[in-house]
Amino acid sequence: MLDRAGRDSNPGAAGEHLTPYVCCCYNGGRYIGVRTKAANMPTDDHDHFGRFEEPSLLVLISLSNGPKHGYAIQSDVRSFAGVNLGAGTLYAVLPRLERMGLIEALPTEDRRRPYRITGLGASSLQTELARVQGIAAAGIARLGAQS
Repeated sequence: MLDRAGRDSNPGAAGEHLTPYVCCCYNGGRYIGVRTKAANMPTDDHDHFGRFEEPSLLVLISLSNGPKHGYAIQSDVRSFAGVNLGAGTLYAVLPRLERMGLIEALPTEDRRRPYRITGLGASSLQTELARVQGIAAAGIARLGAQS
């Protein structure tokens, strides 16, 4: 159970504090946040985007053809993916990608802060898209085998 400050009021067995986080779920064409908790979640090699994996991927794809500010990213994602990326999700993903060195903020223009993808971001995007393409190919092949 979380207290008013968002902390777990029921620490783990060893007395450790379980860290609360917000998990984003896709519901009816829009991402919504769901509060939950986790402790030391394991990650593997391709889980570097964490709980914002799909939104991170969509943001990187959007920035791959040039710098954009928040609203322009939302509009672009809506146009190429048909996904309404909510402001809360977007503004949680942007600082995370920036801390990871995958994007960088540019100087503010008319109260808008544009972002651009870095070289590391472009290579990470290429790796992740190849992984997703392999998953999609396996799924299509399996569906074809059922016919």
